[in-house]
Amino acid sequence: MEKKELQRIHLIATGGSIMHNLALALHDKGLNVTGSDDEIFEPAKSRLSAAGLLPAQEGWFPEKLDQTIDAVILGMHARPDNPELLKAQELGLPIYSFPEFIYEQSKDKQRIVIGGSHGKTSITSIIMHVLKTIGRKFDYAVGAQIEGFNRMVKLTEDAPIIIIEGDEYLSDPIKRVPKFHLYHHHIAVISGISWDHINVFPDPEMYRDQFRIFAEMTPKAGTLIYNQDDEQVQLVAVPRNPADINYVGYGVHDHTIKNGKTILHTKKDGDIEIQLFGEHNLRNINAAKEVCKKIGVKAHDFYAALKTFKGAAKRLEKMGETDTTVIFRDFAHAPSKVKATTEAVKAQYPQRQLVAALELHTFSSLNKNFIPQYAGALDKADEAIVYFNPKTIEHKRMEMLSEDELKAAFKNPNLKVFTDSEALQQHLLNYSWQNANLLLMSSGNYNNINMEALTQAVLKA
Repeated sequence: MEKKELQRIHLIATGGSIMHNLALALHDKGLNVTGSDDEIFEPAKSRLSAAGLLPAQEGWFPEKLDQTIDAVILGMHARPDNPELLKAQELGLPIYSFPEFIYEQSKDKQRIVIGGSHGKTSITSIIMHVLKTIGRKFDYAVGAQIEGFNRMVKLTEDAPIIIIEGDEYLSDPIKRVPKFHLYHHHIAVISGISWDHINVFPDPEMYRDQFRIFAEMTPKAGTLIYNQDDEQVQLVAVPRNPADINYVGYGVHDHTIKNGKTILHTKKDGDIEIQLFGEHNLRNINAAKEVCKKIGVKAHDFYAALKTFKGAAKRLEKMGETDTTVIFRDFAHAPSKVKATTEAVKAQYPQRQLVAALELHTFSSLNKNFIPQYAGALDKADEAIVYFNPKTIEHKRMEMLSEDELKAAFKNPNLKVFTDSEALQQHLLNYSWQNANLLLMSSGNYNNINMEALTQAVLKA
C-alpha cells in the first residue's frame, strides 16, 4: 500500500476508542474518510460529528463499499461475518487491522513500540510529553487521551519516528494476532508480564509466549528495553544474541517520598520533584528515560520535561482533594495493576487510611478461574471494596459470583462486596473521611456513577 496513493478509506467499527481517533487523524491528513458502526458512544460521537465523520445512522451498510475505496480498516469489535467486511472481501479491497495500517503508514519511520501487561500507556505518554516539550517531530498511537494532545493517533509524512503503545490483545476478528506483533519495532519496551485476557490466552504460558515472540522480533541493531526485576519478563527478554541486539534492563528510579511528594535523585540535575508517584511509575519513568536516551534526548532535557508531566487520564488521576483527603481514579483492573496502584497510594500517604474500591468489569476479572489471580491485590488498603454489576455477568453469559468466592479469591476475609452501585455510593458517603484517601479502580463506570458528583460529596462529607 503506497501511502501517497490513498484517497478513500473506510473504517468498519469506527466508533471504537482508537478507531475513531484513527478516523480523525486520517481526516486531518486530508483523506476522504467514511465509516460505520452499530453503536457509537461519547466522546466518539461528538468528536466524529464535529469533523463531519459521524455516520448518518448506526448499523452496517455494504452499499457504502465500492471499487473507489483504497483501504478498509477493520476494528476489533466487528464480527467475522460483518456485512461490510464480507462485501469488502467480495470486492477484493485491501483490508487492514489497525496495527497493520499503522505499520504501513510508518514503514519509513523509526518505530518504537511500548509493550507490557501494565505501564505501557504511562511510558508511552511520558515519552510523548518529553518529545513535545523539547520540540521533536514524531507520530504516535496511544491507548488513552493524553493531556496536551487532542488525538490518540497522529500520522504525518515528515515525522522521522513513531511512538506506539503496543497492546498484546488481538488485532482484528479475522487474523487474531496480537497487535504488537504487527508493528515490526526497531526499539521495544517490555514493562511487565502478568497474565490477562483469559478469553484469548487461557493459560499464563500462552500469554507469556506472546511477549517472547515480541522480544524475538527485535531486529539486528535493534534495542529491547525491559523491566529487569520482573521474573516473567526475564524469561522472555534474556539476552540471546547480545552481539546483534542492544538489551537494556531498568529498575526503580532512585527517589525519596516526603510529605506526599516524590523527589527523584539524579546524578547531574540534583533532586527533582515530580507529579507522578508509586513504585510502578518510578519504573515507568526509567523505561521512558532509556527510550529517550536511545533517540538522542539529553538527560537534562528529559528531567526538565518530566517536571510538568501530570500523568495519563485515569492513571492515578487526582479527582479532588482537601487537606486531609485525596480521591484518585485509576484504570487499573488486572491484578498486577490493582496491586501496584493500591500499594502506590498507601506508600505515598502512609499516615492516612486508604479505601480502595475496585470494579470487576472485564471478562477476565469476572471469570471464576481467573479471579484467584487477585489474591492479596487489595491487602494494602485499610478498607477493601469490590463492586460488580450482576447484569454485566449476565450480559457476558458467565457464572454468577458470590461474596464468599470473592473473599476467598482475594484472600481477604474483610473484603466488602457490593452489587448495587447506589448502595456503594451511600457506603462511601457514610465513611469518615478525616485523614483518609479514596482510590477508585475500574475500566468501567460503576454502573454510571457520576464520578464528579461523588467526589464533591465525599470531600464535603
